[in-house]
Amino acid sequence: MTLYTGTVVTVRPKSRVWRSIGENALYALGLPFLLLVVWGVWSTISPQKFFPGPIEIIQAFVDTWIGPQFFVDVVPSLARLGLGIVLSIAIGITAGTVIGSIRWLRELLEPTLEFFRAIPPPVLIPVVVLLLGITDATKVIVIVSGAIWPILLNTIEGVRATDAVMTETARSFGITRWQRLRYLVLPAASPQIMAGVRQGLSVALILMVISEMFSSSSGLGYRITYFQRNYLIAEMWSGILLLGLIGVLLATIFGIVERRVLSWYHGIKEVERA
Repeated sequence: MTLYTGTVVTVRPKSRVWRSIGENALYALGLPFLLLVVWGVWSTISPQKFFPGPIEIIQAFVDTWIGPQFFVDVVPSLARLGLGIVLSIAIGITAGTVIGSIRWLRELLEPTLEFFRAIPPPVLIPVVVLLLGITDATKVIVIVSGAIWPILLNTIEGVRATDAVMTETARSFGITRWQRLRYLVLPAASPQIMAGVRQGLSVALILMVISEMFSSSSGLGYRITYFQRNYLIAEMWSGILLLGLIGVLLATIFGIVERRVLSWYHGIKEVERA
């Protein structure tokens, strides 16, 4: 039973598919490759102590992160990041659906939500540390405290904006509240929810690093700060490179999930463009 969406299947010739893949790969890799070439030439002509060349940074990357250090610092950071993202998505979508569906509750909580959203999450780190101590739970809470807001607020707006005519039509056919939520409200709000999740991922990655820079003895953020304080410049840049690669990985995973979740939506857009 589906009230809101249908699936549109577009068949493309194989040659066109491969051409599209090649063009996307060229666009994705062309500029980074060009920047690496310019960076390498510039570092050779005018070497700088605080801006080592790409070869030196890649060598430091291999020496630093390919080995036991990966399991000591990177794996725990990724575990906290993953847990924070999962909690942010679960709490944000659940609470946002409830608040967006109940008008009086939305009007009651809106000023409070806007107030807490305006508070920068790093400011809360000393407070959370005082209350909970220096633990992994503290770092996860810091991640959730910032990543949850774009997901929560986008979910509220997406649920609130559900087409009123379709909602009344569903009620007139005697469809239960749970069925309306599953087949109408959530599909209608899903494009906006996914936009909030995309914003939440970048916020979560930033807060993962910041939470590990304060009163921590392990983690990717701690290790980058350690390298910076000890003037291990190539190692510091290798940590920044690793953060960038994690960000690219998150964006890739999100893109795959988004295409599956919003396949009907992208299909409609393709038909409209055609």
